[in-house]
Amino acid sequence: MSLATTVRSASDLGLVTLVGIAMVVITVVLAVLSPVLSPYDPIASNADAALMGSSWAHWLGTDAYGRDVLSRTLYGGRFALVVSVLATTICVALGALIGALAAFYEGWIDGAITRVLDAVLAVPAVLWLLLIVSVFGSGTWVIVVAIAAVYTPAVARVTRGAARPVMRSAYVVAAQSRGEMSLPIIVREVFPNILDTILVEYAMRACWVILLVSTLSFLGFGVNPPNPDWGLMIQENRTALVVAPMGTLSPIIALAVLVVGLNLAADGLGKYLGVDRAMRGVA
Repeated sequence: MSLATTVRSASDLGLVTLVGIAMVVITVVLAVLSPVLSPYDPIASNADAALMGSSWAHWLGTDAYGRDVLSRTLYGGRFALVVSVLATTICVALGALIGALAAFYEGWIDGAITRVLDAVLAVPAVLWLLLIVSVFGSGTWVIVVAIAAVYTPAVARVTRGAARPVMRSAYVVAAQSRGEMSLPIIVREVFPNILDTILVEYAMRACWVILLVSTLSFLGFGVNPPNPDWGLMIQENRTALVVAPMGTLSPIIALAVLVVGLNLAADGLGKYLGVDRAMRGVA
């Protein structure tokens, strides 16, 4: 490969990554500033203005209850973003620790942990999540803990695969020979050397978490009406798609922009750090 081709490829990769980061940043900023940017109260209904099309008063129209679609779309990402950040942080931290411990001890401990992870991963994440939410309710922290529990095994499998070669390195063997405990070795010696894999896994896992949160809201297990949420907005307005399409299309577009942006950013980050996409966890 010529030098010009290499430079051009690196430039294209950087541009795609920056576009993905920009999409995520814009979505987050709009959600954070939604109280300032929203022209109307997102939960205030007005029966006289129901199912209006786009106008100067309502740029994206109104829904079946006369609520402004633009205001609800701006507010709609707040719940998904908060839950996604909390759940992704918990599942990546816990999964990374479990995976590193499995790689550290090897033998029957590694085998036992791997078999448990395989058993959990054999059941689709949505089914686990619906079971947990049905038993414990649909509160915010229940959803956060449930999503973290569902996705922790996938993160653990990826981390275990990345950590196993590191466990055979000279500095880990030296730390073991000094009598250091497993947790300090993992924190000081292993995690810094698999940080690239963990960062990419965090970005990729956030995509799945956001989609899962919106799926829960669509199925009625997430945000309670009339609070705005993208998944709930799609569920409420899908029957009026022909009459007032923006009520359904707006949250779909907002969700797609965020998820695509995260995917582009994660893919670019993975290539930049040299993390093979095949190493990443399953959904």
